[in-house]
Amino acid sequence: MSDLLNGKTALILGVANRWSLAFAIAQAFRRENAELVLTYQGERQRQTVEELSAELGATILPCDVTVDAEIGGLMEELRRAGRRLDAVVHSIAFANREDLNRPFSETSRAGFLMAHEVSAYSLVAVARAAAPLMTAGGSILTLSYLGAIRVIPNYNVMGVAKAALEASVRYLASDLGPSNIRVNAISAGPVKTTSARGIRDFSSILDEVARRAPLRRNTEPAEVADTAVFLASDLARGVTGNVLYVDAGFQIMGM
Repeated sequence: MSDLLNGKTALILGVANRWSLAFAIAQAFRRENAELVLTYQGERQRQTVEELSAELGATILPCDVTVDAEIGGLMEELRRAGRRLDAVVHSIAFANREDLNRPFSETSRAGFLMAHEVSAYSLVAVARAAAPLMTAGGSILTLSYLGAIRVIPNYNVMGVAKAALEASVRYLASDLGPSNIRVNAISAGPVKTTSARGIRDFSSILDEVARRAPLRRNTEPAEVADTAVFLASDLARGVTGNVLYVDAGFQIMGM
């Protein structure tokens, strides 16, 4: 690969462990010579993110995306350090396990609101706070899944939250376009991440995708990461408001 992100600074939210898609994206960004800032939520995550950041030569800062003051504090810290942001990666989603393990019609009000606050509204809050630091324009990227537009067994309220996330991408792209800030989503195929294991019968989803996808296999994290590099780079300077599928082609299949 070449230095596609040389001279760019990327903020990556959602690196939970080395199996997360956010970590794969961070590795690919570093390969392309981006300067990295990673965030962690709470002391429990701090040690893990510190270890991963040491591998990447990244700066780490705390941020709980459900607290506006923490998002503001993160951006203020970057501002004081004289950091300009060129790319922001939002790889954050959460739903209560009980709301994933029962029919969607039985989703609790609190669970519905929690899933949307963490998985969808956080992109809006982060984009609003990050935009003033993107003085030369740039790229904001989030991660979605096919469950946003189709019913996926046991995905339930998370699918509805991802639908809100994808709609938010389009509205943010319209709002931030005049500042030359592009906003896109990658809809990744199912990948064996820690969070994915919270979806009941996830292994059967993997098997079905590998059987039916045109490429007859599952998605690899590196494929998602390379697409993120493209979207963050100047190669994608005319791409905004889009959802790019990186799922071995599964989304095109009918029966």
